[in-house]
Amino acid sequence: MYSTTDAIVLALQPHSDKAHILHAYTRAYGRVNYMVYGLGRKHAIGLYQPLTLLRITGGTPNAEAGRPSTLKEATRLTPVQTENELICNAICLFISEVLFHTLRYPMADERLFEYIEKTARELSPDPNYHIAFLVGLAAELGFAIDEQTHPELMCIPVSRTERQQLLRRLCKYFDEHVESWQTPRSLDVLMEVFD
Repeated sequence: MYSTTDAIVLALQPHSDKAHILHAYTRAYGRVNYMVYGLGRKHAIGLYQPLTLLRITGGTPNAEAGRPSTLKEATRLTPVQTENELICNAICLFISEVLFHTLRYPMADERLFEYIEKTARELSPDPNYHIAFLVGLAAELGFAIDEQTHPELMCIPVSRTERQQLLRRLCKYFDEHVESWQTPRSLDVLMEVFD
């Protein structure tokens, strides 16, 4: 049985010579993995870039089955970024990696989906965009940053050094609140882009 839902790409990983696994956060089901067959023939690889918003049709996810559903069709809903492409790609990579390690369960959350969808649609090369995203994500996940307890996490960085320090502090804050948190490998790339 197939179902259609909006989804945000978290990652695309090779599975075999003929298949990839699409990790996505969906409006209808929360975190879901889909098996994508025929990448390059039936499905364009550019469709599955990090943080891309898609409308997908695939097998209805079954958490008990323990295996990915099969993806039948995908249509892109967000425009392709052309301005400041390098910066926007680095931000997308960082945000999607944060989401990949944070959103682990097949549990729908309409408000959280809308927050991430808005982030993807309004993506900006602003050097503080990903910082504002992390602060908002913490609130959406139920561990909002208390300005009284952590005033250093609520400042707006104006220099490269301040931005790097704040990003490392925010990653540490997530580590304290998210089980099995992994600092994104793309963090160093992001810092170089805003050098």
